[in-house]
Amino acid sequence: MSVAIDTNYLGHANKYIFNHDIMNCTADGVVGNQLYSGRALGLTQSEDVIQLHPDLKPLLNDIKSHYQRIGLAHSNDIIWNIDLHQLSSDKTFIPSVFFYGPHEHQAIKDQKWLAVVDYINSKNNFMALARELKVPIPATQCFNNVNEIKGETIRFMHYPCYLKAAISVSGVGIYRCTNEGELINAITKFAPTVPVQIQEEVESTNFLNLQYEIVDDEVIQLTASEQILQGFVHQGNRVPASHEPWELVDPMAYWLRDQGMKGIFAFDVAVVNTEHGMRFPAIECNPRYNGASYPTLIAKKLNIDSWIALNFSTQHRSLADIDLTGIEFNPTTGHGVVMVNWGTVLAGKIMFLVAGTDEQQTMYSQALKTRL
Repeated sequence: MSVAIDTNYLGHANKYIFNHDIMNCTADGVVGNQLYSGRALGLTQSEDVIQLHPDLKPLLNDIKSHYQRIGLAHSNDIIWNIDLHQLSSDKTFIPSVFFYGPHEHQAIKDQKWLAVVDYINSKNNFMALARELKVPIPATQCFNNVNEIKGETIRFMHYPCYLKAAISVSGVGIYRCTNEGELINAITKFAPTVPVQIQEEVESTNFLNLQYEIVDDEVIQLTASEQILQGFVHQGNRVPASHEPWELVDPMAYWLRDQGMKGIFAFDVAVVNTEHGMRFPAIECNPRYNGASYPTLIAKKLNIDSWIALNFSTQHRSLADIDLTGIEFNPTTGHGVVMVNWGTVLAGKIMFLVAGTDEQQTMYSQALKTRL
């Protein structure tokens, strides 16, 4: 399959209503959950509508000024609430959501889409499907609940390994176990009925994010990026990636399309160098937008092909207090910094896309840290 460009977000002909609130589908410990809806603003076009949390109102003029200076088109038609039922209030707009789950289903009725997201959102189902479709995966044992893990399994397990909740977000419910005692202790962290899996440790420091999108029933390879992780938690992404093993997960992408998947989804894939050559085991599927999706789509709109996206901590609580003079993205030169997840400045953090060569990325990132 040839790589195609997502025309939905590059001057798309259709009109969309965006509601990318994450309150119904993220970990409770994420600070400023209600502020994440703002990162979808950079994906919109002038003819679209976007729903934003009212807490973002004080930041709007500053982010609009930033986007105007860098040449990033966006919607000015804003609904200041995140009520999902707004998505179906005007049938001339196509809904765009961060995650299609039970709450979204109440507003947008699509039983097949709901069912396929629910299925593949389970890491245990992902492993079963991968085996069926011959998609390479790490050695993994799946359990319907933690009570199924018997002493024999623990004694003969190859350590280190990971005990993972079958359904988790933001790295929550993942425990690295280097011996029997640590695995036994990790098991106690779960309620008895929680589905889990035990997975071999993949000896790699390089993990890929392979994003796809379904557009008019066509499977599109959107972007391959390298993940930047802190522990198990996603911190950012880098493009271009060192490897793009699309052919290994393509069968699963097409299966998801055939089952009713819509919008953007992605696979996490490890890069493992063995004595027999490169190995690319697939770890999981994120059946939704993910942290890489927002800088990816903004980069496409601005024709940026070399970038990193990182979360930065900041002492500021206003965009107006952040000085981007001399480092702001310049559409003529094609390098500089772009605000992506800007609303979270109210919680002391912000995601920037940093465009340019490796050297320029380092320079701009260092400059940002001194100004934040």
